[in-house]
Amino acid sequence: MPVKVKERVRQAVPSIRTLGRWLVLAGLAGLACGLAGAAFTWMVAQAAALRGAHPWLLFLMPLAGLAIVFSYRAAGMEHDSGTNQIIASVRGGARPPLRLAPLIFLGSVLTHLTGGSAGREGAALQIGGSLAAGLGRLLRVDEKNTNTIIQCGMAGLFSALFGTPVAAVVFSLEVINVGHFHYAALFPCLLSALIAAAVPPWLGLPGERYLLAGVPEGGLLPLAQCGVLAAGAAVLSILFCVLMHGAGRLYKKYLPNPYLRVLAGAGLVILLTVLEGSGDYNGAGGQLIELAVEGHVHVPWAFAWKLVFTALTLGAGFKGGEIVPTLFVGSTFGCAAAPLLGLDPAFGAAVGMIALFCGVTNCPLASLFLAVELFGGGALPYFALACALAFLLSGRYSLYSSQHLVYSKLEARLDERYQKDKEAELSHSGRS
Repeated sequence: MPVKVKERVRQAVPSIRTLGRWLVLAGLAGLACGLAGAAFTWMVAQAAALRGAHPWLLFLMPLAGLAIVFSYRAAGMEHDSGTNQIIASVRGGARPPLRLAPLIFLGSVLTHLTGGSAGREGAALQIGGSLAAGLGRLLRVDEKNTNTIIQCGMAGLFSALFGTPVAAVVFSLEVINVGHFHYAALFPCLLSALIAAAVPPWLGLPGERYLLAGVPEGGLLPLAQCGVLAAGAAVLSILFCVLMHGAGRLYKKYLPNPYLRVLAGAGLVILLTVLEGSGDYNGAGGQLIELAVEGHVHVPWAFAWKLVFTALTLGAGFKGGEIVPTLFVGSTFGCAAAPLLGLDPAFGAAVGMIALFCGVTNCPLASLFLAVELFGGGALPYFALACALAFLLSGRYSLYSSQHLVYSKLEARLDERYQKDKEAELSHSGRS
């Protein structure tokens, strides 16, 4: 064999070896996440249906909260920080414990069963990350590939729940260090997400899809109107993050005991539900998202109710995710605000949904792919503008305190806080 051919073959061996490794690891992670995602979707749907049929289950929310707190303490996870822990584990190389998966699974189901305002996708990131980390331990994945397999789990569960594999992949890569992609994880995460997305439909659980109506025909005026709506969503995203983090801090400040916190949170949610009367803001609220995307909202201030219900629920220690409440808040805000700007309310709901998601997660590319996978590409320029503005105007706020902004949102330079953190790490490692 000629020397040049041998050299080329030798150079190709690492790529072939890596491909083979991830075909196995990411494939298994995708299958596991697809099955777990299907089970989680079905269980949450059954819990919501059961609560709808038996509204008195709302009054069992204090018992559900006590059970959640007890289970986490019994498992030694009382200091679990939710999705933040998964993000930190990817960055730091620590492996989230496998026991996190059943804890967040059951805790989320109990929250939905008894009327807590929470979503699924935040919980899915935790389930997927811990499942994939457990698979990595079982198959003795080395430390340098641990981060990637955890991201495979994040992408897989997100994809299984939403049926949006590309958005799930980009989100799992983008959310850790905003502005810094590890492209080596692209193929493993995509394979995991594609396999996971195929499992729920095979079991009779289709992903999310919406029919987008009211898209403007074009021109500068609709772009300007869309930009104003996105700016409003950016401001709302700041309020969302402040309320979510602030509620948790206030609960801990005045009620250091976690059992008392969860009882207080349950009492407040029950009281607000009785006072408000409709029950629209308990659970995830997927039916109201669909209604908003069709151009209808029950009351113009529905987004504010959902903000308060979600902050009171998750801040108290109940389990679930923040993403579906984000989509609820964004879609109902957009649906209510769009007519004031001369836009179709259905189109405004879609723009508000995507812009708010971008604002609270700081993931503009993932938000754009999510828009295309949920609504199609017919309104791509409007969604791109909404994501760009929401990202720019939402500042340093984020749902995830473990998230790093690598680059400034204002200029083409490293973010000052990120730079200081890196300098502190280097200084600490030098002293060590």
